[in-house]
Amino acid sequence: MKAPITALLTTALALSLAIPASASSAPSGSEARFSVPGPARGTCVDAPLKITFPAPPTLGSSGAIEVRRADGTLADRVEAAAAKADKKNIGAAVSDTGLPHDFSYESIMIEGNTASVYLHRQLEYGQEYHVTVDPEVFAGFGGVREAGKWSFKTRKRGVQRRHLTVSGAGTGDFCTVQGAIDAVPTGNRSPVTIDVRPGVYTEIVYVREDRPHLTVRGAGAGRTVIQYANNDLRNGDKALSNGGPADVCPRRVLETSDLHNCWRAMFGVDAADFRLQNLTLHNTTPDGGSQAEAFRGNNERIALERVDLRSHQDTLRLQGKGFVTGSRISGDTDFVWGTGTVFIQDSVLESTDAGYISQSRNDATRPGAVFVRTKLTRAPGVPDGSVVLSRSAVWRFTHSQAVFIDTEMDDHIAPVGWAIDPNDCAQAQTLSFWEYGSTDLTTGRAVDTGQRLPCSRQLTSAEAEKWSDPSFVLGGWNPRSR
Repeated sequence: MKAPITALLTTALALSLAIPASASSAPSGSEARFSVPGPARGTCVDAPLKITFPAPPTLGSSGAIEVRRADGTLADRVEAAAAKADKKNIGAAVSDTGLPHDFSYESIMIEGNTASVYLHRQLEYGQEYHVTVDPEVFAGFGGVREAGKWSFKTRKRGVQRRHLTVSGAGTGDFCTVQGAIDAVPTGNRSPVTIDVRPGVYTEIVYVREDRPHLTVRGAGAGRTVIQYANNDLRNGDKALSNGGPADVCPRRVLETSDLHNCWRAMFGVDAADFRLQNLTLHNTTPDGGSQAEAFRGNNERIALERVDLRSHQDTLRLQGKGFVTGSRISGDTDFVWGTGTVFIQDSVLESTDAGYISQSRNDATRPGAVFVRTKLTRAPGVPDGSVVLSRSAVWRFTHSQAVFIDTEMDDHIAPVGWAIDPNDCAQAQTLSFWEYGSTDLTTGRAVDTGQRLPCSRQLTSAEAEKWSDPSFVLGGWNPRSR
């Protein structure tokens, strides 16, 4: 079993901070140290700006940080008053109506003694920049008003298109994951691999539909960590209820309910043929802080391999066809969900509280969610009998399917196994809540399924063998062939 997420993040952060950021100007007296990641000859065009203070700073409510080119023209301006709920377009996101979508994000983030400034757009290659900081931006800080006091250069050359590297220390092609994704041309037709080096990357990531054939590959779950507190209150339906009906999700499946909830994922993918490997995605939205996907995939042939997905509600959402293997997914409410056909194998599903593991919203035209050789574990304090395998609102999703085959489960799984609304099997005639070969996680003995929901059923061995084949479930796609 992997270490707790706090330990993983601590390790990854230590790895990131162990590499010095050498492209720095001289500190402003003894008040602060200014830096950008990377060598002195040039930083990434997507580099965050960092100010390290002798004590934890306090963000003010006025003033601005400006980045200007050597000729004095303004490249970007970040205002303190808007920093906690700033706006920018991420990944050239465009709604279903062709309207560009701006995400809410934090443009100035404080962690310990360091303030990180995330600009609204990438800078230009081969340019010199000067930064000024108004004294009002941070309480008690005199600011940086002299041109040239804080200056840096971006690197001169571009990047290779088929293999990109990301390093928060500035030693890769880009400093952010999104920066590398944005370097892939729209209409891409060839495989592109993005290697993300060890470290913690605090960012929202979005891949639009016309950037297919991407593989984002980390250095190992717990070593490469992408994190952000994106959620429904920041970028979803609750946040954008007054944002206008035109700013709606691309590739909507449920027309009446999927208006803006695509934007709330920490890592969202609307492109086909996408692979995510060897890293941790952590949506840091606190427990009870609204729906908050760590990963949302909304297209065909999306594969997740050896990843660690962390959130509370709605951790993993997959539409289209999705495959997950050798991974860990944690949450408490519907932490595997969506309208897609999903095959999850050889993975750990950890319940962090009482609730529901999955909610499948497939229709009659496609299978739902199939789990093979998974382990259902729980965090300390999760009570016995407090979690069900799957639930469905059968009045709306009449053909919901969830299948658990050769599952090892702890005693937190309720004897009834499943939940439907309304709790009336007469109204669930087309439901497919199936199970086969469930065993106790500790003893290995067969689980007593005598109290399961009456309209669920146990598969035969022949049925279980058929549904254990990912290519059968996924309509001929063999995700292991690549």
